Amino acid sequence: MPAAPLAALAAAAGMILCTPGAAKVEGDMIVLGAAVSLTGKYSTNGKNTQDGYALAASRINELGGVKVAGKSYQLKILYYDDESTSARGAQLAERLISQDGVKFLLGPYSSGLTKAIAPVTEKYRVPMVEGNGADRNLFTQGYRYLFAVLNTSDYYLRSAITLAAENAQHAGKSPARMKVAIAVENDNFSQDVRDGVVEDAKRWGMQVVIDDKLPPELNDMSATLTKVKALKPDILVVSGHEKGAVLAVRQVAEMRVDVPMLALTHCDSAQIIEKFGKSAEFAVCGSQWDRSLGYRDRWFDSAEQYARRFEQQYHYEAPYQAAESSAAVLAFADAFERAGSFDPDKVRDALAATDLMTFYGPLKFDGSGKNIAKSMVLYQVQGGKFKVVAPARWASSRIILPAPRGRSASSTARPLQGGSFHDQSDGPSAGAGAEPATGG
Repeated sequence: MPAAPLAALAAAAGMILCTPGAAKVEGDMIVLGAAVSLTGKYSTNGKNTQDGYALAASRINELGGVKVAGKSYQLKILYYDDESTSARGAQLAERLISQDGVKFLLGPYSSGLTKAIAPVTEKYRVPMVEGNGADRNLFTQGYRYLFAVLNTSDYYLRSAITLAAENAQHAGKSPARMKVAIAVENDNFSQDVRDGVVEDAKRWGMQVVIDDKLPPELNDMSATLTKVKALKPDILVVSGHEKGAVLAVRQVAEMRVDVPMLALTHCDSAQIIEKFGKSAEFAVCGSQWDRSLGYRDRWFDSAEQYARRFEQQYHYEAPYQAAESSAAVLAFADAFERAGSFDPDKVRDALAATDLMTFYGPLKFDGSGKNIAKSMVLYQVQGGKFKVVAPARWASSRIILPAPRGRSASSTARPLQGGSFHDQSDGPSAGAGAEPATGG
């Protein structure tokens, strides 16, 4: 991009371009830094990330900025293009810290780039808040300066297990009698999804009767589905990115596999509704955020208001990658105010003590830097649309279990009444005194 338009973009977004000697605080400006994928294979989601950062910064500034020790400060964001490569991301993090004097970093897009940058920020004791690195291995390295507002990938479908268990309880049945089938691609993300499902299934006493790894090409899962027909599990979990979701919905329909719950990742980006119509009915799918959620904060008010503001500013629908990026900026703003200082260690300690509600959801970090307060969103396809069915407090519809045979709404399936889906930090519960799902 030519220098002049880039400068204009930066000015409009409340950012500053990369200039030598930038300090962490310049007069009444707090400077944050970010290496973001503006070119390369992650450029689309890199733009989502950058737009999320920019919208949050401009909104905070519009409301008067951040008040630290009695003085108000505006936010600026200094960023470079990491070109969607880990080596470049690490190099730019080093530059931001060592040359530009930036002491507060926002994360890049993707787990791979976050893994490359985290050792750099840790070395320099620079806090980094990120919203686009979900690999839970990031949080087993002992990093003290890394904080993530999103859920790790092992939580993508835990809520499906919880809802199925609660549905059994409401029907007077024991979750321990339920059987789970798992078929996931043999990659880090899907294996993380699988591990989370296995962990929660064990907590409820469920039996995992199928645990298959699918090859990377993901052209056929008929062998797994043949076992599903024979063993009749209550839940079939499939994770294989967009291709896995497409394959599962297509072959479940072709082979006439009747399973009470089909739980998937990447339903929306796989466009299962558009591609398969009624065959996609009643499938459930995990997501990080949705505009229909009832979360509220002092900056954007509601998730819906955030989505509208985003669309007005950037002329496309707000994806969850942008929402979680905005939440990362809000986490910094809140920490600055509570720390009452720009000392990186004091800000780091304030981040570690975060207990904040945002339009994106609650933020509260454990000792590894993971957000332990926010739940994944679970959709179910109902009437050709994705309906939020968990967490129950924010659900727009009740989940329908078991899925009608033949995936037709004319069967005897019923919505889960009084579902009590708990946040990821909670253990199994009988649902006594729990809040019922809202909506119809």
